[in-house]
Order: sequence, then C-alpha cells, then structure tokens
Amino acid sequence: MNKDQVKGRVEQAKGTVKEKTGKMVGNKKLEVEGELDKAGGKAQADFGDLKEDVKDAAKEARKDAEKRSDQRPPYDPAIDR
Repeated sequence: MNKDQVKGRVEQAKGTVKEKTGKMVGNKKLEVEGELDKAGGKAQADFGDLKEDVKDAAKEARKDAEKRSDQRPPYDPAIDR
C-alpha cells in the first residue's frame, strides 16, 4: 500500500461521515461537501492503486528479463570473427 491509497481511503471515509451527518441534520452544504470529499478520496485511492499496479508490473517485467538473460549462453567474442 502506498500513501495515495491510504490518504484516499481516509478521505473517502471522512466524506461518508460528512455526507451522512449532513443528511441527518438537514445540512445540504455539509452533505455536498461529503460527496465531494468522497469523490476526491476515490480519485486519490484509484491513483494509488494504479501506481501499485505499475510498480508490480515493472517488478514482474524485471524478473522475466532476468530469467531470460540467465538462460542465454555467455557472450563469446570469438564467434563474431
């Protein structure tokens, strides 16, 4: 998990609390603020998820490349002559 995932999910939770509180007390402004906080938090969390996916894919590609390079015979300059 990265910072964006954590911060985004915290923001989503805060937004949910604001939204429900706004509904309960009849404060439309607070309700809308909560909806906006939830949307912003979701965007940040999704960005964090994407960063993790890219990081995992890069790590996997690196492993595959290392595996392929280990399977090649060592370079022999005498063959190129």
